[in-house]
Amino acid sequence: MKPDGKVVLLGDMNVGKTSLLHRYMERRFQDTVSTVGGAFYLKQWGPHNLSVWDTAGREQFHGLGSMYCRGAAAVILTYDVTNSQSMVELEDRFLALTDTASTECIFAIVGNKADLTDACALLSETEDECHSETSISNCISSKVKKQVHRDDAIALYKKILKYKMLDERNAPAAEKMCFETSAKTGYKVDHLFETVFEMVVPVILQQKTEGSPQTVDLSNYKTSKSTQPGCCR
Repeated sequence: MKPDGKVVLLGDMNVGKTSLLHRYMERRFQDTVSTVGGAFYLKQWGPHNLSVWDTAGREQFHGLGSMYCRGAAAVILTYDVTNSQSMVELEDRFLALTDTASTECIFAIVGNKADLTDACALLSETEDECHSETSISNCISSKVKKQVHRDDAIALYKKILKYKMLDERNAPAAEKMCFETSAKTGYKVDHLFETVFEMVVPVILQQKTEGSPQTVDLSNYKTSKSTQPGCCR
């Protein structure tokens, strides 16, 4: 099945890119191993087929990132809310990889592992958000300090628009494209992907009009999960 558009997840190792995709596509969370190279899922979204690419965060695979981003309709830049360096890496190491993306590419900034810092993120998106104060307060003592806040993500989003020489007035609002999620509980994961997919549809239509090629041949890649041991949330 040839994809109509491509969505790529970028970010440092152990921020939880693979776990986010597992949560959304397979409706489950599991301890994962570090991705080697890249892996993808195919997602039907209305009449369109999307390939959603999970990329390796390890530095030895860094050179592959621009290949996976080539022609991308959307890029999801992912960081760990408990690790400020993972946000720094997005700007310093990963943003340049998006130079090969579509000129109409949509960007989302995602802070994962919110369950480690935020009591409300203990709730699954599918659960009724009326848990007792007692059950939530019992978990607060185990929370760790959040190192990256949503305002930091909004600031990075605005830097990306400047880097891409895009007018803020014509781009999706930063407040709409910056998310905090928990792959472990499912918190806001559906909201993230569904927002991105809805935003991608006009980009796909534009790419079809312009005849933009998909330059990563999916037939040459396997969707198997990969090998090096590691853990992400």
